Amino acid sequence: MIRAVLPAGVAAEVAYDDARAPEERLFPQETALIAHSVPKRQQEFTTVRFLARRALRTLGQEPAPLLPNRRGAPQWPQGIVGSMTHCDGYRAAVVARSDTTAALGIDAEPDAPLPDGVLDAIALPHEIALIGSLTARRPGISWDRLVFSAKESVFKVWYPLTGRELDFPEAEIDISEAERTFRARLLVPGPLVAGRRIGEFHGRWTAERGLLATAIHLAHDAPPAPTTAARTDGRHEGTAGHRALGRSSAR
Repeated sequence: MIRAVLPAGVAAEVAYDDARAPEERLFPQETALIAHSVPKRQQEFTTVRFLARRALRTLGQEPAPLLPNRRGAPQWPQGIVGSMTHCDGYRAAVVARSDTTAALGIDAEPDAPLPDGVLDAIALPHEIALIGSLTARRPGISWDRLVFSAKESVFKVWYPLTGRELDFPEAEIDISEAERTFRARLLVPGPLVAGRRIGEFHGRWTAERGLLATAIHLAHDAPPAPTTAARTDGRHEGTAGHRALGRSSAR
């Protein structure tokens, strides 16, 4: 599923459960990180790392521990960028060479409405109106969850480039139903990539097997987009940011 929304040159590995080859093992440093985690978390953590190492092997990389940084994002080998995601019934890891790809961000979610109260915490007025319009035209997709997923992918691209947090309302999502693409307009100064200030991220999405997936591939030669100064109109009082809602870039 995730392969359908990524370009050639990105290595991807996916699984729909936690079954794995018996010879696959975590590195001791990885095992120590989840020694006291609940079994579900141990399984997710383990599977996505097996998938990541398989993807890395296709790029000629030897297996190595994939440890999270202080924010929880995986630390990739030198010369590699990547992203991981997992949700019920799906795990995926993608990697690419950093000489051509500046950043990758992927996210998978169940194709089901967000829990009560979450949309108001993450969405801007434009996005809420967009969700209403898309739902009226095509009610079979959970568009609120797709906006959430797109913002997850945005964060997974943003954080490695900036080392800074990004609140949900600091990126405004537009979705093309027909083209299965989305645009994330940054409402704060964007990252510098190859000396250019990036004001927008462009991604793709898909929906199948009861799942939603979004992906952003940012190439080094991606054209700069007009930047937008930080603004406060349309934000919600008490809006929760990524950390407050418990998001993790580790996945």
